[in-house]
Amino acid sequence: MIYQNPARWVVDLPPYTPIEPFEVLSVRLGRRPQDIVKLDANENPYGPSPRARQALAELQFAHIYPDPESRALRQALSDFTGVPAEFLLSGAGADELIDLLLRVMLEPGDRVITCPPTFGMYAFGTRLNGGQLVEVPRRPNFSLDLPALQQAVNDLQPKMLLLASPNNPDGSLLSDQELHALLELPVLVVLDEAYIEFSGLGALGEQGSRISAVPQRDNLVVLRTFSKWAGLAGLRVGYGAFPAWLLPALWRAKQPYNVNVAASAAALASLEDRDYLAGIAASLRQERERLQRELGRLSFLQPYPSCANFVLCRVPDRSARELKETLAAQYGILVRYFDSPGLRDHIRISAGRPQDTNSLLEALAALE
Repeated sequence: MIYQNPARWVVDLPPYTPIEPFEVLSVRLGRRPQDIVKLDANENPYGPSPRARQALAELQFAHIYPDPESRALRQALSDFTGVPAEFLLSGAGADELIDLLLRVMLEPGDRVITCPPTFGMYAFGTRLNGGQLVEVPRRPNFSLDLPALQQAVNDLQPKMLLLASPNNPDGSLLSDQELHALLELPVLVVLDEAYIEFSGLGALGEQGSRISAVPQRDNLVVLRTFSKWAGLAGLRVGYGAFPAWLLPALWRAKQPYNVNVAASAAALASLEDRDYLAGIAASLRQERERLQRELGRLSFLQPYPSCANFVLCRVPDRSARELKETLAAQYGILVRYFDSPGLRDHIRISAGRPQDTNSLLEALAALE
């Protein structure tokens, strides 16, 4: 029967593999949540800031629908980023905004370019929304193949180009020269800056972010999130700056109450607690640098430079999957393994607290 036939591209869609929460992992590993060292999802192990915790504890009006325009949050984000509020849109994490962009921009068969290895939601969202995915792989060192990108845009006329800076999973930054060259192309460039606060290019990434350039460009979108630097991954709140021509369609298409009252309150409080969060970001950068230094001393790991809160490592002489499984089963330490081209001999390790790094390094030393 015709009503039992979902869209073809949904039936054939490869599923996105999410990270499991503590309560599931606790049962699977037979360990208490507090005995698990979770370094697999780039989460902020310090959690929300003190003001955000207080705002959540004192939350009022949870029984009332949230502001559909997130006006207070957008104004606070305008003060934070220097971008006028009318160019800003909030979402249930940057993931929702990626999906919203693709829904608004794509008609079936429209092309979207990604540069794998990169964040899996770009490919997932493109296919889910009926787009045709065009992959321009990164070079072996994870740098962009700019000539190939330029040729693909000129030859295939895609609607969008989705890039992360710092890139997930390797932590590399897009250079000013690369971004300028891409913005000269006839394509909407969507720059995902989920990890920019760890780049060290500003107290909280403001100086390193390209978000302030959006109002002057008609083909640049910049997305950011509270998930990482503000420790709000579980509350799902992100935001983006969009060209003026695109915003009316986004406002029409978005869910009316997409940012819930708890997420909004915690995000607003986080923006009032920037000094505290800047210190946390600095601590996580320090642990990332320690990881890079100490992992490089192990014979079976080859870490890559990173400007994010994680370190990608090649595992050249043993199974990366088995290493990940051994760390989990024997030590309760979780790292990320990707069963995808270009990453099957790699693991990604999130920066954690000093004691998390200590536990990881002790386990790896025992496995050398």
